[in-house]
Amino acid sequence: MPLDMIIGAQWGDEGKGRVTDLLAAQADIVARYSGGDNAGHTVTVKGEIFKLHLIPSGIIHPNVTCLIGNGVVLNPAVLLREMASLAERGIDVGPDRLKISRNTHLITPAHIALDKAKETRRGSEAIGTTLRGIGPAYTDKTERTGLRAELFANPEELADQIQAHITAKNEVLTKIYGAEPLDADVVAAEYAQFAQHLRDHLVYGSVYLHEALQNGRSVLAEGAQGTFLDLDHGTYPFVTSSAPTSGGVLVGLGVGPRMIGRIIGIAKAFTSRVGGGPFPSELDGEMAHRLRGTGDKPWDEYGTTTGRPRRVGWLDLVMLRHAVRINGLTELVITKLDILSGLDEIQVCNAYRLDGETIDFYPSDIPSLSRCQPVYNTLPGWQEDIMATRQLADLPQNAQNYIQFITDETGVPVTAVSVGPGRSQVIHL
Repeated sequence: MPLDMIIGAQWGDEGKGRVTDLLAAQADIVARYSGGDNAGHTVTVKGEIFKLHLIPSGIIHPNVTCLIGNGVVLNPAVLLREMASLAERGIDVGPDRLKISRNTHLITPAHIALDKAKETRRGSEAIGTTLRGIGPAYTDKTERTGLRAELFANPEELADQIQAHITAKNEVLTKIYGAEPLDADVVAAEYAQFAQHLRDHLVYGSVYLHEALQNGRSVLAEGAQGTFLDLDHGTYPFVTSSAPTSGGVLVGLGVGPRMIGRIIGIAKAFTSRVGGGPFPSELDGEMAHRLRGTGDKPWDEYGTTTGRPRRVGWLDLVMLRHAVRINGLTELVITKLDILSGLDEIQVCNAYRLDGETIDFYPSDIPSLSRCQPVYNTLPGWQEDIMATRQLADLPQNAQNYIQFITDETGVPVTAVSVGPGRSQVIHL
């Protein structure tokens, strides 16, 4: 069976979790390949809301096995809290259902302290990180000084490594940032407790997935963030520290390209982002409030992890075409189409004006992108409430036209559309 991928086609928060939950019903394994607990995936099942940060969204399905892959950076304290919360709600998170690649890198309190110290020092130039230690953990991984989950199987080595790690980070925290040092003994004892709970979940991730695929089992790859937060292809430096693109799936899980099946891009019917950086189609005022919501509903445009209000704007097809090219997307799933109901007109950014020239590609440098002005197509909206609609033919004609316009302009088919937050509120095309 092939490896199917779910890719965020915008700046994250596109609704990947609910799409993963939807597709996991036909999968044997859901594998998380990138990011850390800076991600937040919300799944709504029969009115019950599950907010997941590290555990793959497929865990809600009782017959699905979940894997946290080597491309993830793992905060074991957060993972154990998430596991406990799910267990309280009757969901099995034992070693047979939840597995961790031995190569997965660990986040420690020192990484979190460094993240906060660095962001504070940046002041007005702050990147807008979630302060979860993600960047410092990936930095250690790149510098070859990181700690991997495999240490949970060796308590003595774990203790020695944690002691050395905290001692080294305290030098940086105190001498460079003037922050308080951490107690290495306390952290080492804490991680020894984590090891007792998590060591039975360890597997050789690449071997596990290879054998599963060879035996005909289906694998669904779930990532965090989106294409435009990719370290290489996003709006650098306003990006994450990993590769949430299709190339990152292969590296983050340890599988080869011959295994790839569908590459499914997830995009909202409009655009949103959290944190700093250019946003050509950004809106403010009444229309921004209209798209964002008030924050009183879980699906309003407020971060699942941070609670921060998201910046919002019209759909940007220049971005989507870039995401199609970077990831090799085979199809698109459009979420939150229902949010556009009630608008007389809908704007869609189809090109940019840069220094007097019209361009149809996404500039890779921040100065150029900051000068880009959106060139809009105006499409007629619809007034009908579509949240109960389950067939394409039952959508208002202008809503159907909107979907077709996206397909025509991106060159890949839209295969599903969500019309509400619930698991069943999806139209399959």
